[in-house]
Amino acid sequence: MRQVNGIIRHPLYQKYYSRLMELERDRAFCRHQMTHLLDVARIAYILNLEENLGLKKEVIYAAAVLHDIGKCAQYEEKIPHEEAGEKIAEEILDDLPADMKFSDEEKDMILMSIQGHRRLREDAEPLEYLLYRSDKASRMCFACPVEPECNWSTEKKNMEILI
Repeated sequence: MRQVNGIIRHPLYQKYYSRLMELERDRAFCRHQMTHLLDVARIAYILNLEENLGLKKEVIYAAAVLHDIGKCAQYEEKIPHEEAGEKIAEEILDDLPADMKFSDEEKDMILMSIQGHRRLREDAEPLEYLLYRSDKASRMCFACPVEPECNWSTEKKNMEILI
């Protein structure tokens, strides 16, 4: 997990992650902090193994820890977080030390999955598909004390364990 640890220690990641923690400090609904990010990563990795997709664990975890990094821009600037997140993630990935860099193909997969994690495209790439499914499956609406006040549609809510 050297590359993933490089991402979460990167100053730009720390800046946006810290700001997101501040912005969501009093949020009653789903938060977008490390617990959620690692839940997404673990679910995606399980699905990857179960479906024999052959994606590298480090790539899956990198996409998962980066997928909501643009949330601050959504809250503060009304920019969709997948768009802001893709730009922030690209800057972080490009700035990793040489021995932690992902290949161009891996970087493109990570960025595409961040861009596509909110709405599943018909021709979604495997990592994009995993991140989308895992992001949704990570939510435990069935055990949430504020679920009745949540504005998610009934179809989106996870009212039973999915994985």
